[in-house]
Amino acid sequence: QVQLVESGGGLVQAGGSLRLSCAASGSILSINTMGWYRQAPGKQRELVAAITKGGITNYVDSVKGRFTISRDNAKNTVYLQMNSLKPEDTAVYYCNADVMTISTMREADYWGQGTQVTVSS
Repeated sequence: QVQLVESGGGLVQAGGSLRLSCAASGSILSINTMGWYRQAPGKQRELVAAITKGGITNYVDSVKGRFTISRDNAKNTVYLQMNSLKPEDTAVYYCNADVMTISTMREADYWGQGTQVTVSS
C-alpha cells in the first residue's frame, strides 16, 4: 500500500506565504507525476499544479507566477510554495501521485487526506 501525508497548511493573511509538503511512503517502485489539487466549499476539485518525474511543471492560470511546485525524487516528496496568497486560494489542498507499487507492478492514482489553507483578507 501507499500513503501520502500532507503538511504545511494553515491560516495566513492575504499576501502571505505557505509551503505545503507531501511525502509518499509504502511499497513504492516508482512515482510518475505528482500534483496538488484544491477544493473550495461548493466548488469542484481543481488541479493547481503538477510535476513530472523529469521536472516538467504545469499550473492553473490563477496561480501562475505565485505558486511553485517542486519535488525531491529521493525522498518521494512534492512541495508547493505558495506566495502572494489571496482569499480565493482558500481551500482544502490535496496531494496526488501516480505510483507504481512493487506488489502490482502497475501504476495507480493515490491521494492524500487533504490540508486546509485559509487566507484571510
